[in-house]
Amino acid sequence: MAQSPYQQLEQEFRRLHAFRGAASLLRWDAAVMMPRGSASVRGEQLAALESECHALLTTPRVSRLLERADANEAQLEDWQRANLREMRRERDRAIATPLSLVMRIARATAVAEVRWLEAKQESNFALFAPHLEEVVALTRDKAQVLSQALGLEPYDALIDGFSPGFLSAEIDQLFRVVSQRLPGLIRDSIELQAERPPLPIPGKVGTSKQRSLAVEVMRALGFPFDRGRLDESDHPFTEGVSGDVRVTTRFVPQEPFTGLMGVLHETGQALYDLGLPEAWRDQPVGRDRGMALEESQSLLLEMIVGRSRPFLTYLRPLLEKHFGVSGPEWEVDNLYRTLARVRRSAIRADADELTYPVHIMLRFELEKRILDGTLPVRDLPEAWSEDLEGRLGLRPASDAEGCLQDVHWAVGSFGYFPSYALGAFIAAQFHETLRNDLPELDEEIAAGRFGGLIGWLRENVHSVGASLGSQELIKNATGRTLSAAPWLRYAEGKYLDEAG
Repeated sequence: MAQSPYQQLEQEFRRLHAFRGAASLLRWDAAVMMPRGSASVRGEQLAALESECHALLTTPRVSRLLERADANEAQLEDWQRANLREMRRERDRAIATPLSLVMRIARATAVAEVRWLEAKQESNFALFAPHLEEVVALTRDKAQVLSQALGLEPYDALIDGFSPGFLSAEIDQLFRVVSQRLPGLIRDSIELQAERPPLPIPGKVGTSKQRSLAVEVMRALGFPFDRGRLDESDHPFTEGVSGDVRVTTRFVPQEPFTGLMGVLHETGQALYDLGLPEAWRDQPVGRDRGMALEESQSLLLEMIVGRSRPFLTYLRPLLEKHFGVSGPEWEVDNLYRTLARVRRSAIRADADELTYPVHIMLRFELEKRILDGTLPVRDLPEAWSEDLEGRLGLRPASDAEGCLQDVHWAVGSFGYFPSYALGAFIAAQFHETLRNDLPELDEEIAAGRFGGLIGWLRENVHSVGASLGSQELIKNATGRTLSAAPWLRYAEGKYLDEAG
């Protein structure tokens, strides 16, 4: 029997999934295994796969099949209709962006990333500025064509590529609510914590010991090492596909919790990828629902669970087992005060849970101004310093500590930064519902039993894939669309009611 138009589309998108999976593992290899001198070869390989993916999505055949499948949509099941919607979404974004523009952006960002690193190493923004100007100009072109095709404002069209279902106006409202309370919350928390500073964690812990601890924790959380790996890289990340997920972290002997927190963060995303609907894993509807939802899974494990007293109660005997440590510095109360410490810092990557949203709001406002032309690229360093001083009361000591600290804009990822804060807000809303649905959650975590936690996420988030929109998924899981209120309740409870 001949395949229906919809069945033929599934076959085409199965090929697309295979291309993307290969590209993902090539990126993992580049960060973990590849000889440094092979970067140009890897770049050519990734560019070829990117070109194939774009060509597949923009071929007239796929458009014809989509039209025919649309005409027979009533005959499809719910998951198939959702899959068809996601197919159209991917096709529309690809076809709106000419391949010539895709390649120009790829070339410009490849150069800009190299120049960004050089400028950061020399702490000299002027070396990077002309390259960022080119990336910004091309990103504006991309935003404009996507805007026309998708019926969104240009900046919203960029956000949609990372966190579909969220608009800048909604993000603005969330940020306004948080920013009204956050400065006082940061100030009060720092003052309260100063009354009982934690004892310093002494000595160094070898990476092999840190790795053995991380592996045991990952196993307890349900990470399947027959379908995934843990490796080391300069910056923690997760790559792969639902049946083959690669996690990396960075172990620091002088900072024995840096590697573990990185593992928790990435395991959150990995478990999301591994929990996606198996029957749809090679189709668009079987993918994650975007960076904000992925980040929510990471922050839920790393920040809300991993830096909680119940989790540290579970962790305490494991530290003695793997690190051979004991004493008051390693007791739960001191570990909690160490890992929940609030500090004002110029560096986003080093920021604590309370000050981190400040860094995201800064970038959100600046990139909007850069894209609409009200902030010339050459004026970025001073605008950055003024904004940071207004928000956190400090100025970066150099360009490297300021507008050169992140690679995102060098590689054209405008619209990406909001997903970090959205992820934190979503995580808090999930956690609030989790605690209501599972009254014994804290006791289970303290005992090292994570089945209830992960099971709830499997049912309400992971297994949904991309069958629902972001806000619909959140509402189905928690009973309401995303609000900043749960995050504020969580933050106030943790840093004021339980301070010290």
